[in-house]
Amino acid sequence: MTQTLAPARVSPPGRILSRELEARGWTQKDLAEIMGRPHQTINGIIKGNKQITPETAIELAEALGTSAEFWTNLEAKYRLHIAQKEAGHPSQTSEIARRSCLYSFAPVAEMIKRGWIQATDSITELEQQVCRFFEIDQIGETPKLAVNCRKSEKRDPETQAQIAWMKRVEWVVRHQKLPAFDQATLESAIPEILALSAHAENVALVPDKLFSLGIHFVIVPHLSKTYLDGAVFYLEGRPVLALTLRHKRIDNFWFTLMHELGHIVAGHKGSYLDNMDDLDVSREETEANQLAADWLLDAQALDEFVQQTSPYFSAKKVKDFAKSQNRHPGILVGRLQKEKIIPYTHHNKFLVKIDKHLEQNSDAFPHLAERQVGVKERRVVQLEQLNGHGKGRNKDSEYSGGTIH
Repeated sequence: MTQTLAPARVSPPGRILSRELEARGWTQKDLAEIMGRPHQTINGIIKGNKQITPETAIELAEALGTSAEFWTNLEAKYRLHIAQKEAGHPSQTSEIARRSCLYSFAPVAEMIKRGWIQATDSITELEQQVCRFFEIDQIGETPKLAVNCRKSEKRDPETQAQIAWMKRVEWVVRHQKLPAFDQATLESAIPEILALSAHAENVALVPDKLFSLGIHFVIVPHLSKTYLDGAVFYLEGRPVLALTLRHKRIDNFWFTLMHELGHIVAGHKGSYLDNMDDLDVSREETEANQLAADWLLDAQALDEFVQQTSPYFSAKKVKDFAKSQNRHPGILVGRLQKEKIIPYTHHNKFLVKIDKHLEQNSDAFPHLAERQVGVKERRVVQLEQLNGHGKGRNKDSEYSGGTIH
């Protein structure tokens, strides 16, 4: 056992200097003349009203034959002692330690920025807010999550941010009231979901389609250091599909969406937190990847297209093949780039951003979480047009994305 000892009294440097002058038989005025300083400077140091600066420490060392460090150390220890005494050291250290513990436990600053908790100067109130968010009794307790964090054995910043992100997803989807989920119904609805991938604005129709199938859906932007693209897990027996839109491109949206749906269709149990740039090498991830790839683009047709077109993939050929697959050309371009068939610099104009179509379902826009009158009804008609006849899309219509229930 070790114990940090603190002196009951710390002598001011001026007292040491005064004793040194007495030993030498010097007056304050003598030392002032030796150092070329005003008498008031030396008097102020001896009385403790003036601090010893590094420059003064050097001059004192030259005048008295000591080291400059001797005087700077005396000054630093004395000032620290005074500061601790005036600040009420024990209680101040306790509050700092509590804040340190809290910020190590959760990404507090980012949670405040997102509006998940409120900023406050009270450490007690801040602790209470964090505890309520994670549904725990005290800081340090392991949060109970519907999804298991794969790196739960490591309490590093990445893991803590993942836990906070997943907890936020839980909070949001709890308010969604959905019909019962049926695995067979989802499988039969995959073509209907894929039919929406032909046009960028149709992503706005995806949330309500998932809701109608009994699947919780929400977009919660990823926190720093998490690098998540999507996740799927089960809450009270119902699947939860969450996206971050870390990459806002149409190709990433559709592949991540279908990858997560692949986990559900394949009957993968448990939870999956996916970074599409670095997926775990596992049977489940490989299977979900393959399902997503095959759903989005017919494998045989794609192989034939690549063989016939390589190495010159013109914009017209890309658009024509994408149209034959009833897909947005950005989905094809993303696939060709990912498989290094074309450079990442080619056809980027097709990789359009789709986040503006999903604002109503994004946790980044909490003020849009209230359902607007008429929005859902208009989208239901649009879905019926697409699902009933595979046509009837109104090019002039505007889609406002889904809302959080």
